[in-house]
Amino acid sequence: MTPRELLIQAAYIAASVLFILGLRSLTKAETARRGMQQAALGMVIAVAGTLLHHEILTYSWILAGLVIGSIIGYPLGVYVPMTAMPQRIAISHVFGALAATLVGIAEYYTHLHGGEPVSTPLMAALGFEVVFGALTVSGSFMAFSKLQELIPGRPLTYRGQNVANIALFAVTIGSFGYLLLHPGAEQVFYLMVGLALLSGILLVLPIGGADMPVVISLMNSYAGLASAATGFAIGNNVLIIAGALDGASGFILSIVMSKAMNRSFGNVLFGAFGSVVAGGSGKTAEGLTVREISVEDAAMQLAYARSVIVVPGYGLAVAQAQHTVRELADLIEKRGGEVKYAIHPVAGRMPGHMNVLLAEANVPYDRLVEMDEINPQFPAGGRGAGDRRQRRGEPGGPERPVEPDLRHADPERGPGPEGDRDEAKHEPGLRGHRERAVLQRKDVDALRGRQAVADAPRERGEDAVGQAPQGRTSRTSDVRAIRSWASR
Repeated sequence: MTPRELLIQAAYIAASVLFILGLRSLTKAETARRGMQQAALGMVIAVAGTLLHHEILTYSWILAGLVIGSIIGYPLGVYVPMTAMPQRIAISHVFGALAATLVGIAEYYTHLHGGEPVSTPLMAALGFEVVFGALTVSGSFMAFSKLQELIPGRPLTYRGQNVANIALFAVTIGSFGYLLLHPGAEQVFYLMVGLALLSGILLVLPIGGADMPVVISLMNSYAGLASAATGFAIGNNVLIIAGALDGASGFILSIVMSKAMNRSFGNVLFGAFGSVVAGGSGKTAEGLTVREISVEDAAMQLAYARSVIVVPGYGLAVAQAQHTVRELADLIEKRGGEVKYAIHPVAGRMPGHMNVLLAEANVPYDRLVEMDEINPQFPAGGRGAGDRRQRRGEPGGPERPVEPDLRHADPERGPGPEGDRDEAKHEPGLRGHRERAVLQRKDVDALRGRQAVADAPRERGEDAVGQAPQGRTSRTSDVRAIRSWASR
């Protein structure tokens, strides 16, 4: 092995270690920034090592691609708002998967027309690469189009859709198998690429725009698998390692989000999920009563609350309300209240969407609590998104407090009980039109009475025991402050 080859392999090893460390650092909010920096440094080292290969005859096309990519990539990274970040991620998957697919097609064409035989192992790597690459290209572009509203975001379904999709994918895999036996069948190769592109379109077509986080994660996994196969095809070790990490992490994340949506992974793939459940006003999909309160009532509850759990969703991202929510939390904490933020894995329109938005508002990392950890902390009989107090068929009966659960936080989408996880009607919680707080106090009327008692002596210039106030603030002032905040 020549010194140049040793240097290249050393660069690939260093890049792989940095990729693994970066992925590890991304598991915690406190170290996520460092993880991104480690991964970026690893990519720079990997690219530098690749440029040392003796097979490169001229750098002209490489420099041209670098300039064009920088011109496109810089605005995408700097000027795209956070509300459009899911679309940016989706279109990035298109570019990455397109590169892998084109490399696979070029390798096949070069070997076939250059007089070199296409061996079965090479054909297996190339076929795997172009199938998952082409599927990711069209699937990610469909996801981008739905998120950008270039096409309807609602699920588009038709009779026999799952059967048709499975049959199409089976024909694609059949073409792949035929090529393993007959690598020289060029027409079958290009037919396989076309069928894979069509499969990606039909895979995403029945998925609603509101549930794109799972699609984006799944497409990320497919793109990683395509990159790993590219590494096998061209003998690049760092591509194999990076692609395997990307594919495995994306697949695991897809499963985690599916469980958070109370669905099996099979239902996610074939259940035409993302459809909006129709229901009347004031009723959930199961017919449970939803109690809503006014701005004034919410202000009074927040002023007296000792424990508040804020459940952020995509509405917060659209309204850019993260800074305002932080201001409200500061008002509550100034009076001794505790504020936590319940983060659902599928909140927003991409994984980690809410974490990034709240970090922009300087919300401390230790206040962000994951779903499984926050669920036991919801107060029984709490008001707000998790309030389900009286079941249908029990009119006039006593109200029964039901333990709130972050998985069921959106009354417009139905509660989705534990024993019914695979029902398509049970949509994920956290994509409502308003941000809600689950509060500990039980009765609005009692709070009104307390406010009236506090207001009466102050109208006479005295405090609650008949003495003039000595410069301390009251709960009434907090109510007024929070009511003023809520009315903005």
